[in-house]
Amino acid sequence: MNIKKLIAPYLEANTFILEKNGHVLIVDCGVPTEEIKQTVSDRAVDGVLLTHGHFDHSRFCQEYAKAFHCKIFASSFVQQTMTDIEALYSEHGEKFANFSCFEFLDGDQTLKIGEFQVESYYCPGHSICSTCYKIENLLFAGDVLFDRSIGRTDLKYSDRNMMYQTLCKLDSISFERVYSGHGEESTFSEQKKNIAVYKRFLTR
Repeated sequence: MNIKKLIAPYLEANTFILEKNGHVLIVDCGVPTEEIKQTVSDRAVDGVLLTHGHFDHSRFCQEYAKAFHCKIFASSFVQQTMTDIEALYSEHGEKFANFSCFEFLDGDQTLKIGEFQVESYYCPGHSICSTCYKIENLLFAGDVLFDRSIGRTDLKYSDRNMMYQTLCKLDSISFERVYSGHGEESTFSEQKKNIAVYKRFLTR
């Protein structure tokens, strides 16, 4: 599997293009659609994974679905975030109304999306709708885990206790690397240390 990272102009959010056997899976939707089209070229897009509903990650999701004739996979709680201007943290007060292109996930699930086997983990804390996706032993964590940090828990629908429970869940999952919603990727050993530090921090 090949991975290409594109960085959005708005808050420098990462969008990942995963390619396997001529098929593509997209993680997050902050990069303008035309740039995604250029990267995807003529390859088939099997789907879009949304790590959470905050605007810097979801901004172009409906455009992606329309352009590539695919579904957006996300926690059912994205509706709570993406219809609430205060929770969405959009650039100019935008919000979403139509979710017909979404396929909602509840709890932890294993999915077969085209060429891709995906393990999805419901991971609230940074947002009520945060979801991490494990694909070929790589974890796409959105804003849950960063290189030497975790996502903020002071936003609307964030929750410190939920974040602690999420860190406990992720502490029990094995993976090789983490690809985060902002910044650089990190290794399993780096994240084991990171998770341990923030589990202690959240229970002080």
